[in-house]
Parts: sequence; C-alpha cells; structure tokens
Amino acid sequence: MRAVVYDTYGPPEVLRIAEVERPVPKQDEVLIKVHATTVNRSDVHTREANRRSGLAASLLSRMVSGLRRPRQPILGSEFAGEVVEAGSAVKEFAVGDHVFGTTKLRFGAHAEFMCVRASGRILLMPAGMSFEEAAPITDGALNALMCLKEADLRKGRRILIYGASGAIGTAGVQLARYFDADVTAVCSTKNLALMKSLGADRVIDYTQEDFTRNGQTYHVIFDAAGKLSFKRCLGSLEPGGFYLPTDGFENLIRVLLPSRPGAKKVVFQMPPRQTKQDVIFLKELVETGRFRPVIDRCYPLEDVIEATRYVETEQKTGNVVLTVSGAKGTS
Repeated sequence: MRAVVYDTYGPPEVLRIAEVERPVPKQDEVLIKVHATTVNRSDVHTREANRRSGLAASLLSRMVSGLRRPRQPILGSEFAGEVVEAGSAVKEFAVGDHVFGTTKLRFGAHAEFMCVRASGRILLMPAGMSFEEAAPITDGALNALMCLKEADLRKGRRILIYGASGAIGTAGVQLARYFDADVTAVCSTKNLALMKSLGADRVIDYTQEDFTRNGQTYHVIFDAAGKLSFKRCLGSLEPGGFYLPTDGFENLIRVLLPSRPGAKKVVFQMPPRQTKQDVIFLKELVETGRFRPVIDRCYPLEDVIEATRYVETEQKTGNVVLTVSGAKGTS
C-alpha cells in the first residue's frame, strides 16, 4: 500500500510517499481503507521532534516517539474510511461500515490502510457526512474538550478563546457555546465573520486590539494557539480565574505547583484523557447541528509536503484535510 513515511526528524521535506506492507488486523481490530485524514499540530510537532519548543520539549518528544529516529514512520491520527476486514473478536463493526476516529499518538492514518482497535476512539460516521467532512471531527475538538472540562463552564461564565480560528479554537468556540458560556473569540481580521457564525458573543481582531489592555476580565482564558503565557493573561483574569494552555513546558510546571485557594491558576488535565465516550459526545453534537469541524483546505495525499508547509504557517482556518483514495461518498 502507499503511505507517507519519514525516517528521520526534520522539516516537511523528510516526508515521502512509499510502498509499505499492508497491515493485518488482530482479533480485536478492524482494517480500515482510509479515504481522508488530516495534517494537524501533533503531526507537525512529532515530525520535527518539537525542536521549536526548546531542548527540554524536544528531548521529551524523542523519548515518546523514538530517541534517534521515529519508531512509527507513518504520521496521521485522524481518519475517516471504510472497514474492509474485521478481526474475529470484533462485534461493533462490520465490513462496509463507514467509520471515523483518531489514533492520537499511535498515528498511522497517512496511509491507504490502517488497523484500529474496535474498542478505541472509533465510531460509525455521522449520517450524511462525507469522508472529508468526518475526518477532522476529533483532534481539535478532543483537545478543546479536554481543556474546557476543567473550566467549569456554565451560564454566566465568561471565556476568552485566543487563537479561535484554528482547529482547536473553532471547536472550542462551539463547545463553549454549547456549555452556555459567554464567549469572546480572538482571531485575525479575515475570520471575524466565521467566529460569529460559530456562536461567539464578541470577537476581537488581534491585529487591531490587544485584549490584555482593554480592561475586560474573564473567568477563563483558553489559549487554543499556544501563543500566550499565564503571566501575560493575569490582569485579564477574574480572581480565581483559569488559564487553559494547549502547549508549553512552563505551563506543565505551573500545573504541578501548589496554589492557594481562590488564586488565579493554570489548569490542565493531568494526565490527559480523551475517551471513546468523548468521541460519542462529539458525534452527537455533529448530528444535532451543534458542532461542525471547520475545513480550510483539502490536499491529495501526494501533496502532503505542501499541506504540511501550509499548516506550519500557523495561518490555517480550522483543519487541513488529506484525501487518500479520492472517495467522495457519504455515510
């Protein structure tokens, strides 16, 4: 089968299309013909061994992914496709089922076929969705949901989402709206209308206004882009407010340090947990019209380097999709 592989850490150019052995499902796995996948932040960071985040983060990344070279040569965590074979112990899925989900750091989705445990984060696709629409349901939304669960969002709580136009941010705006919070989205000029359409109560154009200087305060600040710092946000947080990071070694240290009751603090789920039940929740939101993954661009698998370069510009809106087989069918 064809797959995108990389043998060494480095820039997008280390990626290449290669013929590799087609996987064989174990008793508890399904073999999926992948029709669509994504290029996301995890792919980019893992491929370069998090070198942009500093030596400590890079070393930690290599300890997880392979010290000298990647243990898993095929990236890609999100997928949508068709079950073509099921292990003898699999009861939940059958050949011909259209499925979507994520393998997270197990990766493997940038290929024509992949094996996934039936008990993992995999479900039947929402009715009426194409493979391209279903592939990006999970990653950004699961990351946003994991953070927002810690924020006690409810009616009357004010949340500011910085980097609201990315995969995590666009999902975060919609999830915060679902939890009935008052949502302020921060993005660039070109995405102001999109934020309103996703349910933001207010939108700040960061090219025109610095939210830390406007005198407004929030119960929660969600840094969906990994561009802020707790120190910068202190003056914009209410007493006892939460700063929700999605990146940064310093933030990990702050989470582990004790804080006095009622203090402003960094909050992150430790250890991170993203379950199949969370995917079920997202699917229900999709089917009831309360969440939709935003798609910026679609590329064929052969253009994975170009797609990756675009993701690395940090200017994408929502998600970047890779089409693997060219199928356009719906569930």
